[in-house]
Amino acid sequence: GAPCPQWPYCRKRCSYCNFNKYVVPAVDEAAVRACVVRETRTLLHLSQVQSVTSVFFGGGTPSLASPCTIAAVLEAVAGAAHLPAGAEVTLEANPSSTDTPRLAGFRAAGVNRLSIGVQSLDDAELQLLGREHTAAEARGAVEAARGLFPGRTSLDLLFGLPGQSHGAWVQGLEAVLGLCDDHISLYQLTLERGTALAAQVWQGALPTPAPDLLADMYQTARAMLVAAGFRHYEVSNFARKGALSTHNLSYWRAEQYIGVGPGAHGRFVPRGEGGCSREARVQTLEPTAWMREVQSQGHGTRKRVVLTPLEQLEEVLALGLRTDEGITHERWGHFSPHLSLEAVFGVQGEAKALQQQGWLVLDGSGLRCTSEGLALLDSLLPDLLCQLQRC
Repeated sequence: GAPCPQWPYCRKRCSYCNFNKYVVPAVDEAAVRACVVRETRTLLHLSQVQSVTSVFFGGGTPSLASPCTIAAVLEAVAGAAHLPAGAEVTLEANPSSTDTPRLAGFRAAGVNRLSIGVQSLDDAELQLLGREHTAAEARGAVEAARGLFPGRTSLDLLFGLPGQSHGAWVQGLEAVLGLCDDHISLYQLTLERGTALAAQVWQGALPTPAPDLLADMYQTARAMLVAAGFRHYEVSNFARKGALSTHNLSYWRAEQYIGVGPGAHGRFVPRGEGGCSREARVQTLEPTAWMREVQSQGHGTRKRVVLTPLEQLEEVLALGLRTDEGITHERWGHFSPHLSLEAVFGVQGEAKALQQQGWLVLDGSGLRCTSEGLALLDSLLPDLLCQLQRC
């Protein structure tokens, strides 16, 4: 089991973001902390998870929470389940809320891995994205983080920004490689309805990047990172010297995770109330309503859906194929004891055709994409899901 506490507050809304986040003048942190702690306890007891593999503080901007809040949540986790000494504890951080004393406070609280939302090292791009920090602040934050979390600092970068050229992207990536070579996550900017950036692009005030340019940016980045000694272990994620994220891997391997906090998502079996099927859960979005629910019933679960065996296999397939290891026979067998990978995908059909085209491999290790197939996963999945649904 992997608890994922969410801190839904930000100081400012970025121009591209449509996450469940709130910009409020003042947060009653003690009250929010008490609720996150209580919901953590409730849901861990409900899941009856014996041992926690990792904890991931996401957001919002969890680095705006104080270290004592992080410490209190980790104490709650350790009180409700076994939290091994070396378990990965990641905190997502913004460069503008990560000065060295604060980071040292997070480390003392039990955080041992930092994921920094750098997004870009170009001031004009950061302005376009509505980010709060400058490139210089981002560099400072990364240097401070690497001093405190050596080998366990990860950077997020965005590509495909309106007006961004291939050359500018390569230059930015080279600058990032000079700054941090532990773990890098690359995300293509998506224009989400209701965001300021999408409105500017759709009104014609900003240009949209061409699809072939986006594909080029991704392929070039991958080639650069692999040449620099990174393992491309998941569609968007690259790690050097074994700095893979345990938490990310457990998610793509379709292991249980427990979403805590406003709008958090989870997937687990509620054994504590006699459940024997995995459920998809979503917590109440709005923080004040969520707090009321936690105070009255111990948790603020808004939506619970029992996943059918087919839905679970669809998730195993869609998530597992994002990784370079793919889906092992053993993992598939855990979710599908009666139908092997071979029985579903080894027969004539879409999967066979994708193997012949060099996008997919099915062998003694399991089912996985080739490195060329990984870049095209979104277009391969519908065919594979069709084949699975026919079984």
